[in-house]
Amino acid sequence: MTPPDRRLIFLLNVAQRRLQRWVEQQMVEEKGPTSAQSGVLFYLGRNDGALIGEIAEALDLVPSAMTGLADRMERAGLVQRKPDGDDGRSSRVHLTPRGTDVRKRAVARTQMLNSKMMEGFSEKEIEIVARWLTSLQTKFPKNSEGATHD
Repeated sequence: MTPPDRRLIFLLNVAQRRLQRWVEQQMVEEKGPTSAQSGVLFYLGRNDGALIGEIAEALDLVPSAMTGLADRMERAGLVQRKPDGDDGRSSRVHLTPRGTDVRKRAVARTQMLNSKMMEGFSEKEIEIVARWLTSLQTKFPKNSEGATHD
């Protein structure tokens, strides 16, 4: 029997690229939100009215990237920004009714995708994969020296 491929960085990168391409293709076919937009919609579904900086932190984005993303989402009618009551320089981001509807479809797409990714694996195996992927966030924190944010 051939031993499993243990080129973890390579395997992780290839898997991420293929998954991203598949998701983006689905987005084009369904005229749905991008992965980044879906992340914002998911976060706002539980934290409506969050500050842009809070969303950026939760999604591991630099604030300038989050500002541009919020601009595009506002133009698409998915979110609305309102000045923060405590700090007029800051904006709070709220889901619009259209954003709420798009979020529901994105949740369904994500559930289907998660099911597809877990096909052929036991619950125990999935727990191990999830634990390993989560451990990478601790081993390689986003604010570590030399880290970049895309």
